[in-house]
Amino acid sequence: MRFITFVLLFILIPGRTQPLAAQSYDDPKNHTCLQCHSQQAYAFHNDLMDKQEKRLMNPYYILDTIAIRNGVHQNFDCTDCHSFEYSTYPHTATLKLEPMATCLDCHGGDEAFAKYEFDKIDEEFHKSVHYQVYGDNFTCSKCHSQHTYHPSARNSSSITEIVENSNNMCLSCHNDMRKFELVADSAIATVVDIHSWLPNQELHFQHVRCIECHTAVEDDLMVSHNILSKDHAVRRCAECHSANSLLKASLYKYQNLQERAEDGSLLGVLSHENYVIGSHQIPILKTLSLIIFFAVIGGIIVHGIFRIILKK
Repeated sequence: MRFITFVLLFILIPGRTQPLAAQSYDDPKNHTCLQCHSQQAYAFHNDLMDKQEKRLMNPYYILDTIAIRNGVHQNFDCTDCHSFEYSTYPHTATLKLEPMATCLDCHGGDEAFAKYEFDKIDEEFHKSVHYQVYGDNFTCSKCHSQHTYHPSARNSSSITEIVENSNNMCLSCHNDMRKFELVADSAIATVVDIHSWLPNQELHFQHVRCIECHTAVEDDLMVSHNILSKDHAVRRCAECHSANSLLKASLYKYQNLQERAEDGSLLGVLSHENYVIGSHQIPILKTLSLIIFFAVIGGIIVHGIFRIILKK
């Protein structure tokens, strides 16, 4: 029913690029849903007991209104994705059993969103360990909140911001037992313990995305969604710390992050936000260092020869 309603919004109004006028998220007190879902507690009239009551809101159902206004779906209203029946309270229990709309319900096969390659992303996701193990119980929303998601990798000019936003998606589940248990049958192992083999853990987590080591790189996708199992994750330091760094095909491939000069000049590398030992090699300095090295060795040899001759 919800999906049919959403489709009708687009079919009945030719040329429409967004749903019917949404209630403003700017003032939660005047928004039907956010009157409750932006608060720690909510009030309602108990018809059975004929009295006003107050209850604590489930923390997972409390929405960040600022994040919603900054998200990609800011122009949509709640009932564009959720059933209109949610506009009355108390909500009927059967509503919770309705399947939630997926990203492809709106974005799949739509030429207007072709540049984002949602269909290709879906293909890659179905290869991932998440889908292979948990199937349809693992959906896009497990990582990307439809309420607050914004594509930092595509829009941000800060690698640090991209890394933080990406890793927070992973840690929101892998560092939260309650959320982890929604899909997994086993207890969660702490991220620190799992990566005990990794030197300088804190630096890696701050400056490199989890998916750098845990995905198969796809040249034609902005972000690979084929999440690999831990047995197939990258563990060799040289994969990143080399001239042919894996990071150049993943984290550093975004056009809006190329602050370094295209020819790899010193100015470009030094201005780059993240410097990775071994990956940012400058040909001129490399050649110069070799010349200096051999010149020093040559000087030592010549000096030694002259000392031997003078002793005689």
